[in-house]
Amino acid sequence: MTPQPHRETRHLSAAELPAQVKSLLGAGFRIALVAGHDDGDGLRAVYVCTAAGPDRRVELHVHLDRDRPRVPTLAGLSFPAGRFEREMRDLFGIVPEDHPLPRRLVRHFHWPRGWYPMRSDAGSPPEFGAVDGPYPFRTVEGDGVYEIPVGPVHAGMIEPGHFRFSVVGETILNLKARLWFVHRGLERLCQSRRPEEVLPLTERVSGDTSVGHSLAFCLAVEEAYGITVPEDAQRVRAILLELERLYNHVTDLGALCNDTGHSILNNQAGRVRELLLRLNEHVSGDRLLRGALRPGGAALRREPDPHELAALGTDVAEIVALALGNSVVADRFTGTAVLTRQQAEDLGTLGYVARASGLRADARADHPFTDTGFVRPVHAVTNGDVLSRFQVRADEVAHSIALIASLSAGLTGLSAHVPLPARPATRSGLGISEGWRGTIVHRAELDADGILTRLKIVDPSFFNWPALPVALTDTIVPDFPLTNKSFNLSYAGNDL
Repeated sequence: MTPQPHRETRHLSAAELPAQVKSLLGAGFRIALVAGHDDGDGLRAVYVCTAAGPDRRVELHVHLDRDRPRVPTLAGLSFPAGRFEREMRDLFGIVPEDHPLPRRLVRHFHWPRGWYPMRSDAGSPPEFGAVDGPYPFRTVEGDGVYEIPVGPVHAGMIEPGHFRFSVVGETILNLKARLWFVHRGLERLCQSRRPEEVLPLTERVSGDTSVGHSLAFCLAVEEAYGITVPEDAQRVRAILLELERLYNHVTDLGALCNDTGHSILNNQAGRVRELLLRLNEHVSGDRLLRGALRPGGAALRREPDPHELAALGTDVAEIVALALGNSVVADRFTGTAVLTRQQAEDLGTLGYVARASGLRADARADHPFTDTGFVRPVHAVTNGDVLSRFQVRADEVAHSIALIASLSAGLTGLSAHVPLPARPATRSGLGISEGWRGTIVHRAELDADGILTRLKIVDPSFFNWPALPVALTDTIVPDFPLTNKSFNLSYAGNDL
């Protein structure tokens, strides 16, 4: 049987919010999502806190005066909450009072002051307004200190991001990553559409995470409609999720080798990646696994061949062994850009970044959408350095291959679907999946006719980007590309 999470909704005043959140955090919850809402006659802030063992989800709704929308900041209780608050202020004008870092986050300097694009009365994008001036980067001063600006336009096929290094010699004293150069208004595009129209948009939140995001969206919609998806469809979804994890992890293993100058191993990883992409197309009809999921069900064209996957797993294990057996590679990986367990926990990191620092965060176990008997992979190397982030990926490749074989063996059919009812049952739903980068959360609200009035999307990169500068403190500048690849964060997933 598919496990059913416990979900609770509480409506409270702004003054009651900090005590409620503090109590939940003390009980082992984390802040998974904060979203602004425009209800027409007023604004609303929604805080979603989740916990595992058992799967629990608590929503806190705070109704606000449209003319003076203010909430007490939670930044002192939760670092991620502080960033969500800055995002909500930039997009909705909801002000977090007494925020310790009130500078803009999403809003770039050319957005007109007082224009909040997620409000219902925002209208069409206006002409560029009076600029706020350059972003207030922290200035580090002292003998021999200099700055290295990098980006936002880069030489390779990479999304835009600006990195400002403060350096003495080659040692990084401070790094600021300035993102939000690819804002697409994706959440606004999802409004006033039916779930089947929004699905292709969710597959493109971050191009390498089609399954992770579309699955979270489908789960949110299905909860809102109050439907139970057939077990075969759930197993198909779990298979697709692991296939997506496989080709991305293999890509990263090769790229990390390439950043140490071991290009031949990157070529071999690229060969395996191409075979995995062909396997994806064989089983789903699309190299990136798009189109296989939909609200109410999922479908495969063919089962993945367990013998083919096992052979590819052997290839990956050989690549990993050759990499770690090379003294140059091992030396560059070991002890480089350490993110300690405490730092990872304080910052709220997710996915392989968190697991490489010794945390156990994994939505496949913490918030399962189907009963597959999932057992967390065991990671022997969790020192929080580049080596750990490399080894965790290698461990998960082997684990995913074994999990796909187990899931396939339990299938009784390759396609199953339950149609959505005419009207949603509860008007809102929460979907959680473990994408290959980490935990993805979608929260959907629908009107009585099944039209989306709000979709809030949270990619794990939103949580993990702040960890990159922390890990790079006291690391040398030449190790930045290697460290950046070991995190491999999404620009598009962070900036919606």
